[in-house]
Amino acid sequence: MKKGKPRREKICQVCGLPFTWRKKWAKCWDDVRYCSQRCRLQRKKKHHE
Repeated sequence: MKKGKPRREKICQVCGLPFTWRKKWAKCWDDVRYCSQRCRLQRKKKHHE
């Protein structure tokens, strides 16, 4: 196990799985709602059906 600060975690709104903070999300972490591009695209498909 890595030592250091514990990573923040969120639950994906599409698949319901937990995902952790990534460096690429450092500036927009409050806006992140999906764990992956796949989940983000599936969310859009559900709105159109």
